[in-house]
Amino acid sequence: MAAELLFTAGDLASMRFAVSPMWEVGPSLRLLHSGVAHPVHRPWVEQVRPRLASAGPDRGWLTEIVPPAGYVPDFINPAPAGPAATLAEELAAIRATPPERVRHDLDRLRAGAGGLGPRLSALYADPEAGLVRLVEAIEGYWELALAPYWARIRALLDADVLYRARRAAEYGAARVLNELHTEVQWNEDTLRLSRRRSPLPHRAPGVAGLLLIPSAFTGPALFTLVGPADPPQLTYPARGIGTLWERRPATGSTALAAVLGRSRTLLLTELAAPASTTELARRTGLSPSAVSQYLTALRDAGLVSAHRAGRSVLYARTAAAEGILEPLTGEG
Repeated sequence: MAAELLFTAGDLASMRFAVSPMWEVGPSLRLLHSGVAHPVHRPWVEQVRPRLASAGPDRGWLTEIVPPAGYVPDFINPAPAGPAATLAEELAAIRATPPERVRHDLDRLRAGAGGLGPRLSALYADPEAGLVRLVEAIEGYWELALAPYWARIRALLDADVLYRARRAAEYGAARVLNELHTEVQWNEDTLRLSRRRSPLPHRAPGVAGLLLIPSAFTGPALFTLVGPADPPQLTYPARGIGTLWERRPATGSTALAAVLGRSRTLLLTELAAPASTTELARRTGLSPSAVSQYLTALRDAGLVSAHRAGRSVLYARTAAAEGILEPLTGEG
């Protein structure tokens, strides 16, 4: 079965790429709940799954809103307003979802799942109060599972957008669409999705364009969202996912030590994966107090970020730190 979406010249001219944190939340949750030893994301799963279990955030909301398979309410994936939405922006859009839209999406979820859980039933009855609780649950999950890794994930997504934007400039938008995914075919004014099980809903008049959103956690699948008032969203697996969790050599560490000092540089290299002060002290042989002091300095310099994980704090390298530790590479 195939689904088709008709385009005008104006739609194609308004096509744009965007990075969306919420498009990482749902697929990553499904991966964690699946119990599958994913060939690419296994290092991430092995770090995050016990962290979530020990921290005990309110995952009931997330389990209900993102079932193991099938439909996920569209309102939790608002169309990014710009090229790189922040989580705060997307959560604000979720909180502002009109009650009728919430109930419409939950009716669709109930029809496919045979019912709603207790939290989603409460959300249906009082969308305004329920959305506040749902957003709090998403924030808790993000801080534990995705925020410590966001610099690395974001770099992958940005690289994908840069590559495809360059392809569009060199060969045109049609070439980019045809290269996007094996299920996507562009022919004149029609975008054809070869394996979509249900037809795409009609767009509202005056809603132009197409949003192309790379994702690290969607796996090989292609996700589509066509809402009543937003441009269609096409979420596809980003290029280079297979290298996302590879341990990267810190080739600039020797020179960096002359600037930051040996201990601070050692801590940065050890933060290839997020870690707590206690874990870093054990790995490096530094005292916990010294590690804490150095991490504070690195955080003040914008090289390290801190993320609450239950009773402890996880530290992670920022994009700036990744940039100075890795060698400069060109793309062929």
